[in-house]
Amino acid sequence: MHAITIEQPGGPESLVWAEAPDPVAGDGEVLVEVAASAVNRADVLQRQGFYNPPPGASPHPGLECSGRISAIGAGVSGWSVGDEVCALLSGGGYAQRVAVPAGQLLPVPAGVDLVTAAALPEVVSTVWSNVFMVAGLRPGETLLVHGGSSGIGTMAIQLAKAVGARVAVTAGGKEKLARCAELGADILIDYREQDFVEEVRAATDGAGADVILDIMGAKYLTRNVDALAVNGRLAIIGLQGGVKAELNLAALLAKRAAITATTLRARPLEEKAAIVAAVREHVWPLLATGRIHPVVHATYPMSEAPEAHRVMEASTHVGKLLLTT
Repeated sequence: MHAITIEQPGGPESLVWAEAPDPVAGDGEVLVEVAASAVNRADVLQRQGFYNPPPGASPHPGLECSGRISAIGAGVSGWSVGDEVCALLSGGGYAQRVAVPAGQLLPVPAGVDLVTAAALPEVVSTVWSNVFMVAGLRPGETLLVHGGSSGIGTMAIQLAKAVGARVAVTAGGKEKLARCAELGADILIDYREQDFVEEVRAATDGAGADVILDIMGAKYLTRNVDALAVNGRLAIIGLQGGVKAELNLAALLAKRAAITATTLRARPLEEKAAIVAAVREHVWPLLATGRIHPVVHATYPMSEAPEAHRVMEASTHVGKLLLTT
């Protein structure tokens, strides 16, 4: 088969479409003929040499894919050769074939085509597990999403609105904020020109956000705590703003607030399977009825993965960037 290989860490040019060994479906796995994958920030970090795959995972980047099942390993039930699926991966999506644990498979939802379905598994699993399973966002609460125009952000807006929450977003520029508003965001904050703490407080009569979904890490830590409501929950899923920061614990105590930090890629198989099962139960019906939808900025041939990475790093996109085989 062909796959995107990384001979040595570096810039986008280090992504090379080349021949690679074919994967084999092991016990509890299926083999998927990949139709499309999607670009995530973690793929950029892996390309740069900062985020290696977990032990036993494919060396190729790609944390999600869509395609058709071509082989089924021992011990797998409920799936058949030829089924159209999308999947949460630990790696290997940037390839023509990938072996996937059966617990990380999802059927392509009604109303979504096979290629576009590649935009779903990673973002939906990330948002649902952090905002709902961990942070427990409830109807009537306020969610603040940093990076509202990203793949994660565009899905978080829609899911929060679907359950009856109010949504605040930060994004850079009027065009990105306008797209967030189209998806249902209620409070639009241009982080280049506005202070999100002040804006969230003003929009909530001084209460603050009940849940914050954060991709920045250290840079925003203190301000995120300031923006939280009493009993607020801060869910950190990215470190684009650094890894170390001081925290005033008294401020956290005063608000009876909680901070969680999670990654998805390295979780045990059973945890990923539980998240995927919850996504199928709670999110797939919303996709089938059209209440939410994946937002795709552009689609590239897999061999043009370097260009897709350049767009990702320039942050000029809204939603997901897809790669097709």
